[in-house]
Amino acid sequence: MKKKIVNKLYVPISVLLACMIALLVSVTCQAKSAEQSEEIDLNIMMSFPQYMDQWQKYCSQFEKKMAEEGLNVKVNLEMPSSDQYDSVLQTRLSGDDAPDLFTIQRNNIDVYYKAGYLADLSDQELAGKIFDNVKKTVTIDGKLVAVPIESTAWGVLYNKDIFDKCGLQVPNTLDELKNVCKVLKENGYTPFLLAFQEQWVPQLMTALTIGGLVSCEKTDWLEKMYKDEETYATISEIFDPIDVILANGTDRAMEEGSESGSADFANGKAAMYVQGTWAAQTIMGTNPNMNMGVFALPINNNEKCAQVNLSTSTILGVYPESKHLEIAKKFANYVLDDKDSSALFQSCSFNPIATVHKFDTSPWVKEAYQYVENGRAYQDLVLPSSVTDEQGKLLQSYYVKSITKEEIIKTLDKKFQEANKVRK
Repeated sequence: MKKKIVNKLYVPISVLLACMIALLVSVTCQAKSAEQSEEIDLNIMMSFPQYMDQWQKYCSQFEKKMAEEGLNVKVNLEMPSSDQYDSVLQTRLSGDDAPDLFTIQRNNIDVYYKAGYLADLSDQELAGKIFDNVKKTVTIDGKLVAVPIESTAWGVLYNKDIFDKCGLQVPNTLDELKNVCKVLKENGYTPFLLAFQEQWVPQLMTALTIGGLVSCEKTDWLEKMYKDEETYATISEIFDPIDVILANGTDRAMEEGSESGSADFANGKAAMYVQGTWAAQTIMGTNPNMNMGVFALPINNNEKCAQVNLSTSTILGVYPESKHLEIAKKFANYVLDDKDSSALFQSCSFNPIATVHKFDTSPWVKEAYQYVENGRAYQDLVLPSSVTDEQGKLLQSYYVKSITKEEIIKTLDKKFQEANKVRK
């Protein structure tokens, strides 16, 4: 009986390992290729529609940058109107439709941080670029929880050419402001541009008047308000400059929004405008040759109380439970990109806030910062957002004479007390 001959095939281990590695590499590359080809939707909400064009362009640049890294990212940029933004954002965050990144006002950072809506960005590259004094405004419990975007020093915008024609200097006291209005009228000019269709605009008057008075004379007022130990009646003199503005302003303020108001101011419809330097984009876009300046709004006849508002106003947060958290952080870092960030900030007329920003600021920005250098500036006060919103609404009603100062004081005291209960 013949034995069957069995040919045994021996494969060297090294060859087998090489085949296995090749197979793993192939599978990994296929998975990576599938991941790269899959479109990643990054949803971003921002609160300044006046800069939509600039940020859309920047988002497109980010998409291209991600493509260079092999990532197919599509940025969906939303900019609800200023009056609706907070309510829309809060609804989205409390539901199942939270944006991956979103802007908020710096004054609300504590609320959003405690609610768990802000990711820790301390370990990101951007953290080492932000100026130290600015970084403090977006740091809580030792954590960097947002990217500062809009840092401003602002007060009252004014038309320098009109002032020169009338032989006027910027006012430092309330009496001087009254005289400026008188001289302007005598020369055929309307003193103030009023555009109150959006409630945040008249609220700017309370921001400046309360800020100047509390920082100068009523220094313990805000602290006591948070303890329910004070009242708006204590600072009722804030209505004195507000009354001067309303009595010397353009007609039909409730029919005009901030954008059209900025355009009218640029075209010389009024000599002064209680509006921040963030309006410069519209103003200078309407009239590139406008000679614009900034001065501190006088509160009373104490020159030291006339101060500009120095603040980090708008900041960008990353939602910690984002499905695309790493991509969202990449965008946060890109906001302070070494190469592209300067052009973005300059196009929006923002101030430099990081070491990567290498651009000259506008003349009106430099003028505002002269007040800062001279010690006539206050850090933006942190009031409950519900109180701030209410101030704007009440001033709209005050303008149309449907409410009195006493009623405003009573309502704001109540709103502040309600906000204190929520905090406790």
